[in-house]
Order: sequence, then structure tokens, then C-alpha cells
Amino acid sequence: MTRIERLAALLPPDCCALITDDTNRRYFTGMKSSAGTLLVFRSAAYLIIDSRYHEKAQATVTDCEVVKQDKLFDRIKEIIAKHPESCLMTESDTMTLSGYKRLRDNLEGTVRLNDPFAEEGLSKLINDMRAVKSEEEIALMTRAQRIAEAAFNEVLNFIKEGVTERDIALFLNDYMLRHGAEDISFETIALCGETTSMPHGVPDPDRTAKRGNFVLMDFGAVYEGYHSDMTRTVALGEPTEEMEQVYSIVLEAQEKAISAAKAGITGKELDAIARDYIKDGGYGDEFGHGLGHSVGLEIHESPAANTRDETVLKENMIMTVEPGIYLPGKFGVRIEDFVVIKQNSCLNLTCAPKKLIKI
Repeated sequence: MTRIERLAALLPPDCCALITDDTNRRYFTGMKSSAGTLLVFRSAAYLIIDSRYHEKAQATVTDCEVVKQDKLFDRIKEIIAKHPESCLMTESDTMTLSGYKRLRDNLEGTVRLNDPFAEEGLSKLINDMRAVKSEEEIALMTRAQRIAEAAFNEVLNFIKEGVTERDIALFLNDYMLRHGAEDISFETIALCGETTSMPHGVPDPDRTAKRGNFVLMDFGAVYEGYHSDMTRTVALGEPTEEMEQVYSIVLEAQEKAISAAKAGITGKELDAIARDYIKDGGYGDEFGHGLGHSVGLEIHESPAANTRDETVLKENMIMTVEPGIYLPGKFGVRIEDFVVIKQNSCLNLTCAPKKLIKI
């Protein structure tokens, strides 16, 4: 079954789906665009798209009928009139209130709109589908990860005393984009010394790496729409005993969580494995964020591994495992891999070394 057919089979008998989110539309049609409306019925599907993308859509989209957009709401009404469904489901996670109001005002009398606040709505159906990756998706994310790892291997030769945080971030970005990435996964984080204690610090064009510093890098590549995500913390010169101790605790916490990751465990339970180990090591208050999140066409997807998410992990879900310890004014350590959940274990897609590297 195609993704559109799978979604159609999940729709309630009297409902059709309207998809306008760029990422969701790409997931179902395979085509990247900044506009377009996908209508999915139980018996058919239509991509309404304007002249900028119409020719491309006709050539590449195979799982639904491509309709050239003129007056959008007139097109939607014409298509709805061909089908018996009486309720239109919308993406509550991404549709704005003004967008919902436009739908309501223009389609009044044509179709009933679903309750945008319903828990079992269209967004949940789509999120649940996207959470379990196909072998093709996993292969694309693996390719993205290999590009990022190649960048990491090269940046180790670039980092030296005097280079700035911005220099390091730009080096990683440039390497990934020149070696197959269509984009970077997110704004690359590269931090040195005291700023490594900021989990999502912004690279400073003036702050330079110094001997005795930790250098923390969080980055990823995008390949054919799919993201990778990794974090490594390395030492420039010889670290202090405290730095080595903290690094060792974070690494052991991560390895314990990876060893426990498998189908049937919840995100909350997985988070607790790493969190409890860090707490027992005396740094429980210094690990403030969740252990991880899913990754795919977006860098942050559902489910998550944190203190609240009780989603039961399923085979072929993707999860990052990224514990950290952050000591304000001193330094921080984070180590991040991402893994594919399997029935009795997990497959680690990250091949970069994790033993503390001293440059």
C-alpha cells in the first residue's frame, strides 16, 4: 500500500482529509513544495497545486490525481461534491486559527469540518504513520548521518587554539553542503569552554577555542528530505580530572540507555535509565532536558524520550539518545547518537567514535 492508501484506510467512514502542511504533503506525495493542498478520500486522492509546481507534480506525483489550482476553494468544493464523505479532517498541529476560519467560511454548506481539538484527529493519524520508518526512510537517514560523520572527521583537523565557535560551525556546514547534503538539519551548535554548559548555545564569532577547553558540536545533514542528528564533545588539549569524570558519566549513561532501547519500552522509561545513572553520579540537577526525540523529515518528531512521554516505542521508530551534564560557568558535555528501535534491541545509525577525543 502507498502512504496515501494507508491514510485513506485509517480515515473514519464519513471523513476525508485535507493536508496543507509542507512536510506532511511531501511525506504523502514525495514532492517538495512550498504550497499545495492534498485531499484524501477513502476511494481517491487529489493534489491541488498552482502553476509554479504543476508541471513538476504531473511528472513526479503518481499516487494521486494532480489538479491545477485556479480558485482554491472552488476546486475543493468541486472535488468534495464527487464523494460521499461529509466531514473534512484538518491538521490541528499545523493549521492556524485563521486558516481554519477561512476553510469554515468558504466551505460552509459544502462539508462539515471536524473538531480541531479532537485528540484522535488527522494530525495524530499522520504522526503515528510518520513515527514508524520504512527501510527506505532509514536508508536515507543513514546516508544523511554518514555525511555528518565525514564532516566530524574533518573538523577534528580544523579545530585548534584560536578558531572561533562560528568558524567551527561554518566549517561543518560547508563540508556537509559540499559533500551531498541538500541542507543542514538545524542551526549548527558549536561551543567552546564555558559556553558548552548551554545546551542550545549560539556559536559566537568572537569566542575562540583555548587549550583545556571542551568543544561541543551538535549538527546534522539533510539528504533527500531526511535529517540526521549527532552531538560530540571533544577536548582541545588535556582536560581536567573533573572534565574526564563528567564525560565518563555521560557516556556510560548513554550506553546504558542504548542497551535498553527496544520495542515495548516507553520514552519515559528510556529517559529514566540515563537520568537515574546521572543522578547517582551526583549530577541529577545538571541534566535538564529530555533524553531524546524522534527524527525524520523534521528534526524533532514524535515520540520523545523524556520524563513525560509514555508512548510505547515500536519497531522501526527512530530515537536520539543524548544525555548531558551542564555546569554553568565551567563546561558541559553531551553525547548524541540516533538509533532504530528493533524488537529486542536497537540499531545504532551513528558510527562516530565516542571515546573522549583529545586534539
